[in-house]
Amino acid sequence: MTTPELLGFQITHRAMRGETRRLAVLATELAEGRQTADVARAAAVGAYVTRLCAGIHHHHVSEDEVLWPVIERSAGAEVDLRDLSDDHSELDPLLAEVVGQAATFASTVSTGDASRLAALLTRLADMLDEHIEEEERLLFPIIMKYVSVADWEKVEKAVRKGGDIRTELPRIEEYARPEELVRLRRMAGPVLTVLLSLLRGGHRRRRRMIYGPLADG
Repeated sequence: MTTPELLGFQITHRAMRGETRRLAVLATELAEGRQTADVARAAAVGAYVTRLCAGIHHHHVSEDEVLWPVIERSAGAEVDLRDLSDDHSELDPLLAEVVGQAATFASTVSTGDASRLAALLTRLADMLDEHIEEEERLLFPIIMKYVSVADWEKVEKAVRKGGDIRTELPRIEEYARPEELVRLRRMAGPVLTVLLSLLRGGHRRRRRMIYGPLADG
């Protein structure tokens, strides 16, 4: 390989955007009475939202602390990261609001708290859509042109470190297209297949609790 492999980042971005939007829709339907939640389901939703927000926070902190210095060192004047860094600064207080409201909904199971959670998740989904589209448009060509494979592998290792493998790895499988999954398995080797087989069942049970019996459909 002579250029960085960006597939892992692409799928991670797609999964973060997709799950945030899906949770926003779910919270809206709970608020409007089109779906219902008992205490167990509300707790599962709250815990999953919290884990998702932790993953988003870890991802952008890894970009700030590891990826940005690599890009600045490799590309120099070719890139200006200030707007993307400002986006990250705006994300943190919103993530904290989402987590707090998810905990409130989990404890009250009220339609009012579901409505407030839906509004916050929709704001977060909109922000992620705009930010990630801009980040990939601006930075992916720069990374491909200037960043070495060795430096990129250090970035990916930093992003993986501290992540929640129980939810993030099966979620990558869910959001990867079939041909992308073939590439991932080829890059990671047999260990990926083993890990997915161990984690898939628990992931699907959690998703059925959160999204309902058709979550795997």
